[in-house]
Amino acid sequence: MRQHRHLEIVQRLRVHGVSSVDDLARSFGVSASTIRRDLQLLDATGQLVRVNGGAVSPEDADVGRPFAAVAVDHVESKRAVAARAAGLVDDGCTVLLDIGTSTQLLAQQLRGRPITVLTASLAVLDALRDDPVVELVLLGGFVRRPYHSMVGVLTEDALRQVHADLAFLGASGVRADGAVLDTTLVEVPVKRALLGAADRVVLLADEHKFPGTGTLRVCGADALSTVVTNPGADAQTLAVLAENDVEVLTA
Repeated sequence: MRQHRHLEIVQRLRVHGVSSVDDLARSFGVSASTIRRDLQLLDATGQLVRVNGGAVSPEDADVGRPFAAVAVDHVESKRAVAARAAGLVDDGCTVLLDIGTSTQLLAQQLRGRPITVLTASLAVLDALRDDPVVELVLLGGFVRRPYHSMVGVLTEDALRQVHADLAFLGASGVRADGAVLDTTLVEVPVKRALLGAADRVVLLADEHKFPGTGTLRVCGADALSTVVTNPGADAQTLAVLAENDVEVLTA
């Protein structure tokens, strides 16, 4: 019975792309907790990707601009932000690097440093895999190949098991009220888990993300310790961040 239900869940996601826990529970006549266990198992085996309140097919999880396309956007601004952010890392620190192109550039800046780096980013792995000095810890999860990342319940669970001195967060944009936004559904739960895994959260956001747009809210300004951006970032948004006791650094 359970095996048949699993096959039906996977088939439904292939057809519809996304489904909620409540809809699946009603369709199969089982409890929401039963569906959550089903989704956890299917996520662990790579047959779907769990998101808050439901699941999406792996194919739909990969919808969006691939990493290589995003990586060439405003690269000089991002590189300046990464260089400024690297100065916040002391030797001996444990740091969490988010998924994204800005954190890949930060990883390049951290090469040769006696630190520990935790990440679910395959781009960060590529930047540091041959570094004999950096202690590198790769978090598990479903491999999202077009964006060089790992996502899903295994990644979120791994983040609940670790602790870092600093977490460096990426985002699609920052709203005028200081809210951090992202456009990729499957990455938002990973970003939210990252927020609770460090003493200090540093947002990396070049000036083109102020004020920015995005599909989902990751967090408010109150979850941030520091924002690193460029001199051209929107002054009113930066003022709102400062009013919320967020340190603003420009590169």
